[in-house]
Formats: sequence, structure tokens, C-alpha cells
Amino acid sequence: MKNSNRSVLLGAAFLMATSAIGPGFLTQTTTFTQTLAASFGFVILVSIIIDIGAQMNIWRIIAVSEKRAQDIANDVFPGLGYVLAFLIVMGGLAFNIGNIGGAGLGTNVLFGVSPEMGALFSGIVAVGIFLVKEAGRLMDRFTQLLGFLMIGLTIFVMFQSQPPIGEAITRTFIPETIDLLAIVTLVGGTVGGYITFAGGHRLLDAGLKGRENLGEVTKSSISAIGIASIMRIFLFLATFGIVAQGLQIDPSNPPASVFQLAAGNVGYKIFGVVMWAAAVTSVVGAAYTSVSFIKTFSPVLQKYEKLLIVSFIVISTTVFVIVGQPVMILILVGSVNGLILPISLGVMLIAAHKAKIVGDYKHPIWMTVFGAIIVVVMAYMGGYTLINGIPQLFS
Repeated sequence: MKNSNRSVLLGAAFLMATSAIGPGFLTQTTTFTQTLAASFGFVILVSIIIDIGAQMNIWRIIAVSEKRAQDIANDVFPGLGYVLAFLIVMGGLAFNIGNIGGAGLGTNVLFGVSPEMGALFSGIVAVGIFLVKEAGRLMDRFTQLLGFLMIGLTIFVMFQSQPPIGEAITRTFIPETIDLLAIVTLVGGTVGGYITFAGGHRLLDAGLKGRENLGEVTKSSISAIGIASIMRIFLFLATFGIVAQGLQIDPSNPPASVFQLAAGNVGYKIFGVVMWAAAVTSVVGAAYTSVSFIKTFSPVLQKYEKLLIVSFIVISTTVFVIVGQPVMILILVGSVNGLILPISLGVMLIAAHKAKIVGDYKHPIWMTVFGAIIVVVMAYMGGYTLINGIPQLFS
């Protein structure tokens, strides 16, 4: 394999993984570990299996059809691609406001500046990536560097917290508690909304597509889930070490509390670095992927792709600096986001068996069955979350 191809495949994997590892990822992992203790390992295991099933199906079908998800959806049912693109862009924009807020929090911890000033600085950094000529290559390098940094620092904190590894392993396979909502939340946070398409669309942009590249595309899709899962596992173990010691985690900022309890003031500063890295890479991934969902609708949009990405980041940053995080919108969009995966994966599975989209390619039956099970399970749980979430917003 060419070094350039290897770099693109790794870049796509890290783009997807770091898009998943955002402020919500850090908070969810520490909060659920606090609630479920060692049994959260089982939740992670199940979510990884579901994530791989969804990711492999979607990336392979994008690669073999050589089309982006919205165009595939329009081929399956005219107009559906526009609906999917609308859901993705609105969800991406809302969550990007949260990502910018997380970046502001990270700089606040590191340098003591206000979250608003930190958000402004982080927005400028993200915009800067897309202003250079080789924006795609710089984006790949940026997400890889910060991805390795996050994982390395979290491993250090995990060793400091000294978790009971044996109990964690045991409860991963024999849980005391099974929390379905936690599973859905983790799956939605790892492959929900725009996230699962980040790497697949990146590979298309880099020209890595077609049946001749399917093996590498599949490996890259699994690597992406692997990278995000490694981060999740080490953060779970770091938190479990604190929980097992009976130390009190601050509910106002669980991940910061875990890092501080594990490694003192150094740990708190490490949290600042991890939070900023997680947030700013998610900002980059959300902006790039959201725009990739609309740029094929018009030659004008295609021509001004970089300007659209920059505008996406500027709008997210401006809303956070002026308004703050719109909690109700984030919760509502989060509920809707849970429904995007079954819709998008369902469309992809139908497309995989349409000759006008994939030619004479034969999608593996086991992948179709695996994907169909995920569609049914996630549709049910996503609908349950949405129905129960909306009344709470207005109560």
C-alpha cells in the first residue's frame, strides 16, 4: 500500500474517532461509570459491537457506490437525501456549539481565561486549518496528533487512579446491572448523527473508493471504532479507580473531578488539555462532515466548500460567545440524533442491494443481517428516548 493511502486511511479513522471523542463523550463516560461502576464495561463492550456493525456497513457502501450518503439516500428515495442532510447539519450545528463550549472550558482550566475567550481562540484555530491550501492533509495530521495526545494523557491518569482491573474485566462479561439507555447513549455518541460519515466522506474526498479499496476501507472503519473505544476504555478505568476508592466525584464537572482526584493539580491541567483536544477536533470533524452533506447539491456549494466550513465554525462560535449553550436545543437535537443512525443505516442497507447504486457488488449477507438488527434496536430505543425526552423539556 502506498504511504499516501496509508496516511489517508489513518487520517479518516482519526477524524471519525476524534469527532466522537468530544465533551459529551468525556462526561457520559465518567457519569455512567459513577452510576454503574465495573458493569459499565459491559455497556462499552455491547456498544463497540454495535458501532462496528454500523460503521463497516456504511463505510463499505459509500466506498463501493462512490457516492456520499445524501446522494445515496436520494437514489433510494427521491428527496430523502435532503431530509438526511437537514438532520445531519442541524444536529452538527447544535452539537458544535457544545463542542466550542468544551474547548472554552479546556482553555479556562489551562490558562484561566474566560470560557468565551477560550472558545473564540479555539474557533480561530479550527478556522485556520481550513484556510490553508492542503486543508485535508492538515486536518488528518491535526486529528492524529491530538488523538494520540488525548489517549496518552488518559493512560497516565488511569495508572494514577489504580483501578481494580480484574473486577472491571469480570463485570464486562458478567455485569451486575444492564443499562439499555447507557448503551443507546454510547452508540449515539460514537456513531450517531454526522459522526459515522466523517471518515467515509473523507476517504471519498481523498479518492480512496471503489471495490479495489474495500479491504482497506473496512480496516479503516474498524480502526476508527478501535481508537474511540481505546479512549473510552482508559477513561472508564481511570474513573472506576476513583469510584472504587470511594472518592466523591464533583457532579458539576465529573471528568475534571476524576482527573484531579487521580493526579492532583497536574491531573486537573491534563484534563484541560484533554478537554480542549477532544472539543476542538470535534469542532473540525462536525464542520467538515456537515458541509460534506450539502456540497453535492449545487456546483456553487461545491465551489465554496471551504467558505461554508469556515462559516459553520464561525456561527457555532458566535452563538456560544453571545448566547451560551442552548440547553433545550441540545437536548432536543440529541434525542433526534438518536434516530439518525437507524434512518441512515437503513437507507444504506437498502442501497447495498440496488444494482443502480452498487452495480454487481454483492453485500455480505451477515453484514446486512447485523445492520438490520442494529436498525431495529436503535430505532426502538431512539424513539423511546425522543418520546420521553420532549415532554421533559417543556415540563
